[in-house]
Amino acid sequence: MIDARSRWRRRVLLRSVRRRVAAGSFLIGLGAATSVHARTSRPFFEPTDLELEDPGWVGFDFQMGVIRGRDPWRVVAQDLEINLGLLSNVEFDLDAAYSLEGSNDSPFTQPHATPDALWPSVKIGVKDWHDEAASRAWALGVQFGPKFPVARGSHGVGVEGLVLLGLLAFDSHFVVNLGLLNDPNPSALDQRPFGFECGLDVHTPFDKNDTVAFIGEISAVHFFSPDPHQLATTAGISYSPYSYLDLSVVGLAGWLNGSDRYGLLLGATPRLRWLGTAK
Repeated sequence: MIDARSRWRRRVLLRSVRRRVAAGSFLIGLGAATSVHARTSRPFFEPTDLELEDPGWVGFDFQMGVIRGRDPWRVVAQDLEINLGLLSNVEFDLDAAYSLEGSNDSPFTQPHATPDALWPSVKIGVKDWHDEAASRAWALGVQFGPKFPVARGSHGVGVEGLVLLGLLAFDSHFVVNLGLLNDPNPSALDQRPFGFECGLDVHTPFDKNDTVAFIGEISAVHFFSPDPHQLATTAGISYSPYSYLDLSVVGLAGWLNGSDRYGLLLGATPRLRWLGTAK
């Protein structure tokens, strides 16, 4: 039986062979970009995990689905997250999303593109602690980087940073996210979105091999700008048929005016070597 220390190092700080499809990945692709004429809801905050790709490996998160917004429907055409392992405790991430927003009746009626801001970031595993007797482990990490405007009418470079606190207990992973965001200006007339974000990422396996697992999240943003506050919950199932592939299905429910109402997304996460010397 694998002890808590080795399990934590394999799955949390050094990145397990499997790349978990975090339930928050679906959240990146849900929001709409703003136009130059009217302010719309910004994309949701995505709580993240503390897994880090092994050096020389790269993981891809792909998400697609349909979301019911507060008013219009939205098709998430592509939600992409790239995780590139650099060092044993350092990973480069790139988050991007492209969706099509339709009408109140259908996501396919008068659709228009709503890309999210591009977020390149660095995720660092700072420290981990282990309690062998209690089979528990803790880890501390950070993630930060600039946010570049992509949507039509948006301008200025933003920034986002997170402090990550992880717990491994009873084979389950819990990661608390705390941070600040300062997004690009959605238009020349709108104030830059600025707020405090917090969330919880949960991964609970159903079997010892972690082939099938429950994935879920709670995410919230309190804005100091005029944007409506957000509160959303998610729940889903991840399935790992191979060490280099994860599949997932995730449902979303929003509870505040800044959140989408509900949605369903499907995900796939392949993992490849980008350096021939990677182990």
